[in-house]
Amino acid sequence: MGNTDKRNKLNEEVFSYQTTKDKTVFIYWTGKLIKVLKGKAAAKFLANADSAETEEDIQLLLAKATGNFKRGNEKRSL
Repeated sequence: MGNTDKRNKLNEEVFSYQTTKDKTVFIYWTGKLIKVLKGKAAAKFLANADSAETEEDIQLLLAKATGNFKRGNEKRSL
């Protein structure tokens, strides 16, 4: 991963995903659904996730798939 995760946020494993039978991918951030991938995007993500070597690599793939959804003003629920 190199310099990609300078603040080590991906080590906390804040992203998770779930795949359905029809190969739809639901991506979650701290338990909240933030993105749904279907079709070619889902197939590409699943292929990359299958070839990922570590959990950090999968976290990076999930972060890239979600795009720039965080702006820094999100509040964590208690």
